[in-house]
Amino acid sequence: MSTAIAVYLESGAKRTFASAIDWPGWSRSGRDEAAALAALAAAGPRYVRALGDLARGLEPPADSTELNVHERVPGGSGTDFGVLSRSPAGEDRPVGEPELAWLAGILNAAWAAVDAAAAGAFGHELTKGPRGGGRELPKIVHHVFESDWAYLGEIGGRFQPARGASPVDLSSALRALTLETLAARVHGEPAPPSKRTKPLWTPRYLVRRSAWHALDHAWEIEDRVI
Repeated sequence: MSTAIAVYLESGAKRTFASAIDWPGWSRSGRDEAAALAALAAAGPRYVRALGDLARGLEPPADSTELNVHERVPGGSGTDFGVLSRSPAGEDRPVGEPELAWLAGILNAAWAAVDAAAAGAFGHELTKGPRGGGRELPKIVHHVFESDWAYLGEIGGRFQPARGASPVDLSSALRALTLETLAARVHGEPAPPSKRTKPLWTPRYLVRRSAWHALDHAWEIEDRVI
């Protein structure tokens, strides 16, 4: 039996997210706590595969009984919409150089996972939802890019797309700038002046949110490809 994995729950009125506290990006949702925990446990093997060597020492749980709920945080409209929106306690503590390298590795692994899923699905049809809904592959890929662009702004970064650049080059440039900005915030460099009034995201939350989003869509593509 694997060692119990520390989890926090983010609950709104209609949806709950379960997230592994020590493993950013490993987050799943459900209609209630039990469903969210079951989904998180089920996604364990996929998360380990996505991280590769970065997940060394992580044994996926057999089921949700091997998950230990350490904290519950209130969700909101974003939670109910289906977006991971809250951090556990201590997410704002200082980040050392080894952890920074590990966090950057998780981001790269999540991006690689969505890239691989998109490449594998290219030329294939994606299944529709029960009412014929669901984004097509190009729109999913573009949605991930646009979200990463928004996430960069949440930690004080600014991206200026090069005119005429290909989508692949734009994505590579955005990701490189995200990693640079992540390191800058960890090292205590101030964000450029702006009219922003909300606090910046913490480095850990940036990785938690961005890695979850990329993996969520990577697994969506894998599950929907025909």
